Amino acid sequence: MTGFGLIALGALLSFAAVWLWVRITGFRAQKMTDYAGTEPVLNLRAHLNGKIKCEGVIYGPLGRVSSRFTADFEASWDGNRGVMKEHFLYDSGNTQDREWRLELANDGTIRADADDLVGQGTGEQVGCAMRLNYRIRLAEEAGGHVLDTVDWMYVTPGGTIVNRSQFRKFGIKVAELVATMQRVDV
Repeated sequence: MTGFGLIALGALLSFAAVWLWVRITGFRAQKMTDYAGTEPVLNLRAHLNGKIKCEGVIYGPLGRVSSRFTADFEASWDGNRGVMKEHFLYDSGNTQDREWRLELANDGTIRADADDLVGQGTGEQVGCAMRLNYRIRLAEEAGGHVLDTVDWMYVTPGGTIVNRSQFRKFGIKVAELVATMQRVDV
């Protein structure tokens, strides 16, 4: 084997080792079964109901904070169907309004829809956690890209929900969001 061939083989093996390490230990390695039996149980109808205050940060592809935001949510449920209206205020002064339409099955599976989704989101909740997978189309002023998204939400013992989301294009992480959601007592 030539020197170039050895270098290429070494680079390929290094890439494979890093890829395997990330898949085994990283954010994407989580499984719903990791949270089976954990307390407190995340109950979407209870924890994501009424007025909710949200605060968070968005990290860019290099891991630096690219945006900070606050948001006011209003969520309501009719049986297993829920609607969550969101109003975001970003540190840039820009605002965004979104609406999620959720359907929660008795087995914990979730279907989600919003105007900026491509197709329908799917997920499930088990124990203290929920995972939702979907494809989101960014606004035209943000490039109009379609990103593969994984949202994980975890309820804390005090009832706060911590949301961590990763956004990928062609399998490469391009952004990450970390936010907290807390019900506002009326």
